[in-house]
Amino acid sequence: MLRPSCREKIIMVNNYNLALIKVHFTAVLFGLTGVLGVIISADSDVIVLGRVIIAFLALSVYFLIKREKLTALSTKDVANQSLSGALLTAHWVTFYVAVKVGGVAVATLGFAGFPGFVALFERLFFQEKLKRRELILLIAVTIGLILVTPQFEFGNQSTQGLLWGIFSGAIYGILAILNRKNINKLSGTQASWWQYLIGSILLFPFAAHKLPAVSVTDWFWIACLGLLCTSLAYTLFVSSLNIINARTAAMIISLEPVYAILIAWIWLGEQPGLRMIIGGLIILLSVGVVNFRR
Repeated sequence: MLRPSCREKIIMVNNYNLALIKVHFTAVLFGLTGVLGVIISADSDVIVLGRVIIAFLALSVYFLIKREKLTALSTKDVANQSLSGALLTAHWVTFYVAVKVGGVAVATLGFAGFPGFVALFERLFFQEKLKRRELILLIAVTIGLILVTPQFEFGNQSTQGLLWGIFSGAIYGILAILNRKNINKLSGTQASWWQYLIGSILLFPFAAHKLPAVSVTDWFWIACLGLLCTSLAYTLFVSSLNIINARTAAMIISLEPVYAILIAWIWLGEQPGLRMIIGGLIILLSVGVVNFRR
């Protein structure tokens, strides 16, 4: 077997570094979604409706350019994609509620504990025993969330935002389990296309009448959500997986709350307190260790 030449090694290293940059940029774009949720004055359901419509149109244009045909779906597959689309829509709406109520930091850290929900739901849905590292993850996430909690009062606005963030993470945990069950039925882009379509259909009756009141500035930021933080971010992430493994990608994506808090700190002046930093580090380190072990 021939060894790669020096030039080939350089190309391989450059491609690997480029893939790492792509994933980090994806994490930045994911983190930016929370910050934009604060900047956009429109309601959460309007933000998500605009986001899914723009992302749906962008993917449709992509399919036309690539001349990619949609895979025929059975009735069961349509039902599964409809459920996934409903869950994704609910996850995004509740996340933006969390951001608007409690701020970027608590909302993002509340959502960051979703791997703990995945481990819990795997036990419930697949009857899989929790491994020791997953039990440690659940305990660590719980401790981290306790430290992140501003006040143990439901009337506190930041605490309400954290609870909405946790709820959003729980919904996303269910979605992750459902996607695992239905893996290999559709490509990631086609599954996203169906889920964005379902999200548009579900939200349109409730939020369409609010669209004319959305300002031009809000539409600009919503377009950024749909094109940059959704379509572009997903494309960059998928393309990087051809070079780096899923474990490395998951480790980097778990930095999303770090990027979100840093952007909110610089852009919005939302400075996290010491307890929040410690609690966030516990959550992120525990998630990172589990991803690394996997």
